[in-house]
Amino acid sequence: MSDRASAGPPAVKDEDAEHPISSAWRPMLCEVVRSFVDGDYGLAKGVGGVEPVSAETAEHIRSYIADYGATLVELPDDTWQTSVAQWMGTHWDILVDLWTAEEGRSDMVLGGWVAETEAGPRLTIHMVYVP
Repeated sequence: MSDRASAGPPAVKDEDAEHPISSAWRPMLCEVVRSFVDGDYGLAKGVGGVEPVSAETAEHIRSYIADYGATLVELPDDTWQTSVAQWMGTHWDILVDLWTAEEGRSDMVLGGWVAETEAGPRLTIHMVYVP
């Protein structure tokens, strides 16, 4: 883990409130969004710590981003000011704000959950949508 990742907020187990996305998860989330920017919605190249994305979910993400009508860009550091995680008893639900070339921070979010495993955090992507 880089010094940058270890210096930020930890994963907080609090069922009553949202907290910032753990710095330990941020590189993984950046890589997921980078794959989406490159058109790899199913993460065919693989991203360490991320569950495979089904063809159905990949198509949903592709379609939603296309229908949104703006150009998805890689996550800037400002993403972490507004993206959140909340402990749900067995995992963290996460909402990561997505950014576009036209708008900066968009209305779209990446939704999923992160579970603790012996091998480290494991991300499951559920969808991209406007909440």
